[in-house]
Amino acid sequence: MGHAATDSTVTNWTWYQGQWHEGNPNIMGPQTHGFWMASTVFDGARRMNGKMPDLYPHCARVIRSAELMGLKPTITTEEIVALVKEGVQKFDPELALYIKPLVFGGEGFIAPTPESAQFVLCISVSEMPEAIQTGFSARKSSFRRPSPESAPTEAKASCLYPNVGRAVTEATSSGFDTGVMLDPIGNVAEFSYANLFFAKDGTVFTPAINGTFLNGLTRQRVIKLLREDGVDVVEKTCKYEELETADEIFGTGNYYKVAPCVKLDDRNLQPGPITRRAQDLYTAFVAASED
Repeated sequence: MGHAATDSTVTNWTWYQGQWHEGNPNIMGPQTHGFWMASTVFDGARRMNGKMPDLYPHCARVIRSAELMGLKPTITTEEIVALVKEGVQKFDPELALYIKPLVFGGEGFIAPTPESAQFVLCISVSEMPEAIQTGFSARKSSFRRPSPESAPTEAKASCLYPNVGRAVTEATSSGFDTGVMLDPIGNVAEFSYANLFFAKDGTVFTPAINGTFLNGLTRQRVIKLLREDGVDVVEKTCKYEELETADEIFGTGNYYKVAPCVKLDDRNLQPGPITRRAQDLYTAFVAASED
């Protein structure tokens, strides 16, 4: 299926309709539903240190997201995993990669035609960010996560990301890296594009899943790892004021996996022992992964 890479300078390979393409191929037109009406979902996995942690659930989730958007992809999770394992062979094994399966509606008016679902797999060189070590800054965002009644919040849907982008732009324009977004009734939801954790007096807290933000796969993994290590992790409704008095704050997500928040609004923080422990546990989990 496809052909092997011969040019080590290629930083992106895309699989579509049975072939691998270099770079960023043109696969949508103005009448394509995913382009016109935004029936596009995606997921993100990583290859880091030669391993692809939680690859299977990432590939399974893109299918679930597509179904939540009214699409019926014919590809299976196992087939996506097999394509990923084929595609990563086109890159130097030492490179960190971002693995992005997508599904979009090809046809339809307003609602997509379910059977028109198209699958794409994009694999790109993407180094792990410095924030893992140096941390990131965050400010309280004026933009909120939508409610499940107003947006497809249970899907990793592209149409949700302009709101994320607004929060990031607001943050970066005032000298911060990202925002802390509240849910529709004013409780803490997450960072703009990562799940949020904080520690107080040795206990870790994270906002309970309430339908306004994704229960991230890295979030689930870190909760499990910390609990297995004897750390008390509490999922609950969180107020912004609790972040202002937290001993440490960190984020989890596919982009950087686990990274410390070193500044919240005008308060400086240090990467704490629980954050570092979460990072160490996740690193050990990756090293032990089969893929």
